[in-house]
Amino acid sequence: MDVKELFKEVETHMKHALDHFHHELKHLRTGRASLAILEGVTVDYYGSQVPLNQVANMSVADATMIVAQPYDPSQSQAIERAIMKSDLGLNPSSDGKVIRIPVPPLTEDRRKEIVKKAHDLSEHAKNGVRQARRDGNDKLKKMEKDKTVSQDDERRGLDEVQKLHDRYIGEISTALQKKEQQIMEV
Repeated sequence: MDVKELFKEVETHMKHALDHFHHELKHLRTGRASLAILEGVTVDYYGSQVPLNQVANMSVADATMIVAQPYDPSQSQAIERAIMKSDLGLNPSSDGKVIRIPVPPLTEDRRKEIVKKAHDLSEHAKNGVRQARRDGNDKLKKMEKDKTVSQDDERRGLDEVQKLHDRYIGEISTALQKKEQQIMEV
């Protein structure tokens, strides 16, 4: 493995941590109706866990209402149960054909809880970036010890890995700030 391959590997790991963080942020409620908040919900569909969007047609009626139309109307109760168990603070109601999921405005306490969860997610992502930096640095030091790179190349490599680290940590912090603003907007 040469130094360029090492940088690519380190950056791939850091990018993966950032992408995972962005994906996790989509699931956090911001007070507006969004199908993304229901992405992780699974329904007990004839004995197996199936994503909600595979058992019902999902749509956003307006800023405070999500509508689910089950493909199989007999599954309405299972869908309602899955949404209630999801710990999203949603209370669906069904008329047998359509399930209406009102998205209540967030209370100040609930907003703070969601921001705290966002901070936890960002810390997890930052730890992933730090781990990638640590692995990269260890490999560079081993390469120098094995005499496959010079001390100067090792030093330059360590600096380069640190720059990648700083860039990805910055991107995570920026994404966290934006999400925090969205959550705290009334």
